Amino acid sequence: MPTILGILETVLYVDDFARACPFYEQVLGLNGIYRDQRLCAYDVRGRGVLLLFLRGRSLETVHLPGGTIPPHDGHGPVHVAFSIAAAERESWEARLQAADIAIEGRTRWPRGGESIYFRDPDGHLVELATPGLWPGY
Repeated sequence: MPTILGILETVLYVDDFARACPFYEQVLGLNGIYRDQRLCAYDVRGRGVLLLFLRGRSLETVHLPGGTIPPHDGHGPVHVAFSIAAAERESWEARLQAADIAIEGRTRWPRGGESIYFRDPDGHLVELATPGLWPGY
């Protein structure tokens, strides 16, 4: 059987780039690597790409010189988790507090990892997780 090597892209659908992009750039410190009228792409430390699509703007097939991208979209608050170093959890909490972002939940996992949960401007649940949440991480 062929092998999956990892998750390359994670997608969130947002209502307004002017509101969503500053959150991911300024609060979470992600670097933009591509932007057009329907999506913003962010590098996640060379381990993956976060794509923010404007909700409803990808309902038609996209035709590119190299092929096509089928329609897709999403509704409602979804969940995304980012990995952080255990030693930086408190710094992240302070950064969120300074940005006036409420932490909605905290969890200590059986393997020893810890997670903090908060919302982005579109209501998506964002998690910052330290090592120990999943086997191998």
